[in-house]
This record gives sequence, structure tokens and C-alpha cells, in this order.
Amino acid sequence: MQALLGIDGGGTRTRAAITAGAQTLAFAESGSIKRLRVGAVAAEENLRALLTEVYAQAGMTAVRAASVGVASASMPGVTEWITAVFRDFAVERSEVVGDEVIALDAAFRGGPGILQIAGTGSNCIGRAPDGSRETAGGWSSRLGDEGSGYWIGLHSVRRALQALDREQPSGILKRVGEIWGTSGLDELVNLGDSTPGPDFAALAPAINELAEASDVVAIAVLDQAAADLVESVLLVRSKLRRKHSIVAEVPVAWTGSVIEKMARVHVTFFSGLKAAAPDLTVMPEAVVPLDGALWRAARLAEA
Repeated sequence: MQALLGIDGGGTRTRAAITAGAQTLAFAESGSIKRLRVGAVAAEENLRALLTEVYAQAGMTAVRAASVGVASASMPGVTEWITAVFRDFAVERSEVVGDEVIALDAAFRGGPGILQIAGTGSNCIGRAPDGSRETAGGWSSRLGDEGSGYWIGLHSVRRALQALDREQPSGILKRVGEIWGTSGLDELVNLGDSTPGPDFAALAPAINELAEASDVVAIAVLDQAAADLVESVLLVRSKLRRKHSIVAEVPVAWTGSVIEKMARVHVTFFSGLKAAAPDLTVMPEAVVPLDGALWRAARLAEA
């Protein structure tokens, strides 16, 4: 029975599984393999450690096929270095695709649909019945990624500073200072403005807690995040209908901790889509991108 390897390389952590038929032989996690986030050396170290662990669990020394979905897969050199590591681990056939691709296939198995990703980063991708794709967002943490964990952290600090100027109360700056270990506002601002800077995405859970405690600024940030995610889905829907003559609604799936773990965003995301497109079917549960990587690996093994 052929062993298959699937890898989901998200912005914060990487998951891998090895399967044979319907049986999962191993599952492991490591740090990010996104070079732009952790650097080339750390990314490769994380990937090698992950493969060593998952191979050991499965009792394997080789696999038939592997599919890895990773953010920034289209960046120069990314496919090459991952493929080189795979050769060291005796992967017979492999592919490197965007993390949005494996998530889309986890939801729709090659069929039409729209997927909204909202984790550390954000991206929306739609696929027409003929296989062609339309996208919105995903323009990196500094230039886009509206509604993502990074966006929530960054814009919470920005809006909290604006609220301070207006003498409007918010607990955001105090909480961020505790997380960053800064001793005062000047140090917080200097750290937030530094390069490469702190991990703004790591602030998102704390912002969610503040919103649940009725912090007005935190609530406004999460409401804007949800609205941006809704707009992204509707934009891809519009492109599919306009450019591919699609009349019937295609289903919508989603993945990522922002929608899954932040109740206010979750509710507003669903209600916003319902209000804008009442006949749109939105999957109630988050898709698991790793399932899409394994599905793609199975197809690759049979090619």
C-alpha cells in the first residue's frame, strides 16, 4: 500500500500527516516553514524536524507522493528548496502549491466553490466549474491580508493609539504592553514600529478577549475584520459570476482561527453573507487544509 505525505504550511505552524489507504499512520506539527516569516534557515530546520518526526511515527523511510501547501509558494526559490529537502527524505513525487490550494481542495475535491482563509494571513480563492480560479486579497501582512490575525493585531494597536488621542478608554495598549513586555507607551510604539517588528498576529487572541469584555475599540476592529472577510467572498463570487457566466450559487467554505475561534467574527461573517446573498450555502464547519494536501498527494501518486 502506497504511503502518502501531506503538509499544511501555515503562517504560524506546520502540520504533516502520512497515510496509507484509509489509515493515518502519523501526524506531527512544527514551526512555520514560511521563509518570509521565520527566515530561510529556520524554515528548513522546521521542515526537516517535522519530516523526521512524522517518518519516525509512521515507521517509514520513503513515501510515494507528497503535496505541501505553503504560504508564499510562488516566491522565487520556495519550490526548489522544499523539493530538495524532499529528495533527502526519499519522496518519489512531490508538488509545492499555495496553502489556499490545499484548503480549496479540502473543501471541494477539485470542484467549484469559494474558500475564505482567515488565520495569520487572509486570502479568498474561488474555482469555477471549468477549473479556472478567481482570487481576492492575500497581498501580504503589510500590504493587505484584511481580516487576518495579523491585521487584527496591527489595527488594534493603531486604533487604540487613535482612541488615546481622542481620550477614549480602551484596554488594548495596556494588554499589548503586557504581552510585549514594554515598560511604557514610547517603548511600545518603538517596538511596534521596528523592523522586522513584533508578531502582531499573536495579539489577536487578546483582542478577542477584550472584545468579549466589551472593549469598544476591540469590538470595532473585529467587526471590521468580519466585514472585510465578507467583502472578499462577495468579490470572488462576483468575479465568478461575471467572468465565467455562473448563474447558480457555488458553495462557500472557510478555514482559519479568526473565523473558527472568534465568536463575534464568526457570527458577523455568517450573517453578513446571508444578508448579501440569501441563497449562498456556507459550510458550517472549518475545512482542514491538511486533508486537501493528502487528497492531492493521492492524485499525484496515481499520475
